[in-house]
Amino acid sequence: MNKQIILLNGPSSSGKSTLASTLKMLIAERRNEQYGIVSIDDFMPEVLSNDEPIYEDDVFAISAKLCECAVRTRDASDGVIVDHVITSERIFRQLVAAFRPERVFAVHVDCPPAILNERERKRDDRYVGSAEASYRYLYPKDGYDLTVDTGAASAADCAGAIFRRVFGK
Repeated sequence: MNKQIILLNGPSSSGKSTLASTLKMLIAERRNEQYGIVSIDDFMPEVLSNDEPIYEDDVFAISAKLCECAVRTRDASDGVIVDHVITSERIFRQLVAAFRPERVFAVHVDCPPAILNERERKRDDRYVGSAEASYRYLYPKDGYDLTVDTGAASAADCAGAIFRRVFGK
């Protein structure tokens, strides 16, 4: 039996973590299934600094650990929600390869740059400019199974849209 793998890929400060938690609760409520969440933020302390930007090489290095954790989480639960900021083809391929032969349901978590910048200013755990840079370099640019806009819709509405597309209800 293939377990569902849901990738939430969007720029820093786009609301992926809130969306992941909301989606997890919705799946538990409507399907009585327990999904795990694996977030890039869980691995960021290794490279995170308020004083300097995060580079793609740094994310690639920690993304391997994220992939290993996501596979273990998928195996130990009904499915997994991966909260990531993918900024290159090699990071994207690394994640997809970790789950082969299963398919990853890819969700583009979009948010207008002005809102990203505002959210980022309210946080104290990011280098200022990370949100805009990750928006600019997000990979892939297209080809997602679904795009949700967290600047225009609530986390509950976005989670509902993902749930309907993934589970057809």
